Amino acid sequence: MLVHFQYKPLQHKQRNQSWLFSFYFQGQFTSGTYYYDGTIEWDSPPKQLDKEEELKHAVHDLMLYHVYEDEHQPQE
Repeated sequence: MLVHFQYKPLQHKQRNQSWLFSFYFQGQFTSGTYYYDGTIEWDSPPKQLDKEEELKHAVHDLMLYHVYEDEHQPQE
């Protein structure tokens, strides 16, 4: 399970946006960059390489949820 998931945009409101993200997985700090096309570049990759695909899917799901929620809320 990912805990303390955080993300921050690198460029604001640009077409090819990217985000920094970080989280803890099994007590290990992990971070990277998530690009607009779903590509992930690890800054501190997971030590368990067999879990990398699972973590990529989890990061992708979280980014879709958070970015969609933040950018597509109805304006009041």
